[in-house]
Amino acid sequence: MSMNRELWEKAVAFHGHECPGLAIGFKACQAAFEKMGIGTSDDEQIVCITENDACGVDAVQALLSCTTGKGNLIYHGTGKQAFSFYNRTDGKKLRVYLKVGRNDEMDRTKWKEYLLDAPVDEIFDYSEPKYELPEKARLFQSVRCSVCGENAADNKMRLQDGQPVCIDCFKCYDRGW
Repeated sequence: MSMNRELWEKAVAFHGHECPGLAIGFKACQAAFEKMGIGTSDDEQIVCITENDACGVDAVQALLSCTTGKGNLIYHGTGKQAFSFYNRTDGKKLRVYLKVGRNDEMDRTKWKEYLLDAPVDEIFDYSEPKYELPEKARLFQSVRCSVCGENAADNKMRLQDGQPVCIDCFKCYDRGW
């Protein structure tokens, strides 16, 4: 499948500029489109666990509508150019990871062009995802921190001296372990 110029421009507009990293995420989405038959996620039907926090994640947000706010974009920081896609509707899942690297003769522009022009099977390998499909996003109650007075989700609060304390104000007792 050749590159869809309209979708590339959508990803570029969201990200702010063209770059090889965005091309990697763009092509990972293309691989998910081709291998899983998925498209934009109106709610949480499509989930992506990204193993990096690089430019390519913006393509996932722009093209698949996976976002941290909706709970269907999850960051698991391994530093790898890898994305696990899940379709809650039909149960399909796929991990897409970059198998090629830039050679010394390619500058950034040539590398980006190569990534955009190459078939997805030339630049990616595929496997079962390493992570289970996360549960749907939950809504949590807000609790006021007894130290700073700011509200935080109850699942992120800690108890200190019997009082609710946010993560920022919590004084950890770990004795260096």
